[in-house]
Amino acid sequence: MKYLVIISTLFVIGSIIGWVIELFFRRFVSQHKWMNPGFLMGPYLPIYGFGVIVLYAVSNIPFGISNHAVDIVVRILIIGVGMTVVEFLAGLIFIKGLKVKLWDYSNRKGNIMGIICPSFSLIWLAVGSLYYFLINPFLVSGISWISENLIYTYFVGAVIGAMLVDFAYSIHLATKAKYYKELAGLRFEDFKKELRNKIKQLRKDKESV
Repeated sequence: MKYLVIISTLFVIGSIIGWVIELFFRRFVSQHKWMNPGFLMGPYLPIYGFGVIVLYAVSNIPFGISNHAVDIVVRILIIGVGMTVVEFLAGLIFIKGLKVKLWDYSNRKGNIMGIICPSFSLIWLAVGSLYYFLINPFLVSGISWISENLIYTYFVGAVIGAMLVDFAYSIHLATKAKYYKELAGLRFEDFKKELRNKIKQLRKDKESV
């Protein structure tokens, strides 16, 4: 039960904070406009939730390495690889399963299928380092406190419930790409916009008949 609470809490924290980070990143760095950065409609990005679970696990699982400096280097390298793997699997699932691109690194050097690239792997490595040295000690104590005060798990459960409903709706929306082949392969935010326009046009056509 305790480990389930810890994992669920990490997932919710990561999903919400990740959404906020991506929101400002896209506004001021990548696309220079306010937009929902995620696949879901609500303010959460599950990929970051899984990422935080990876960060927490790698930072705290004992590796049995006696040399402290080597232990730190190994953990940070594993974090960089782990975050890249999470990003690749998430991107691959949506591209192959739903024909939707959540992000696209095709214009970056050394990219693989436009899903991952060396520059962002380095970013994950830097993020992992910051997390390990600055955030993990506080997160460990915070998670421990929450796991001992289970009343706060109701909030965690409510957020996960909302995410599941949101996920079901978003999957329903994304699968419509299979019926509109010309939309398949678009970035998800563009897909949503074009799909709404097509639905409006279909309704107009039906009304005019």
